[in-house]
Amino acid sequence: MAKIYVGNLPWSASEDEIREFFSTYGEVQSVTIITDRDTGRSRGFGFVEMEGDSANQAIDGANGKELSGRPIRVSEARERQPRSGGGPRDRDRV
Repeated sequence: MAKIYVGNLPWSASEDEIREFFSTYGEVQSVTIITDRDTGRSRGFGFVEMEGDSANQAIDGANGKELSGRPIRVSEARERQPRSGGGPRDRDRV
């Protein structure tokens, strides 16, 4: 299973629309649109999970293609880097 990053998504894009778009490259296992924690609105990017060969075809074929009038960016997802440092609360601890 490979995880694909999909950026520059239209704000109106739904998980079903993204699933349909990527299904032309193979079976889509899951679609996740990242939303803002406070507003619940799309942040304009998400992730698609597909099997290895299908994922590679999707990365090669879908990058730069238009989805609802916007050229999307598609690449292999990278692991999230851990955040560093603490906030002011850490300094006040005794």
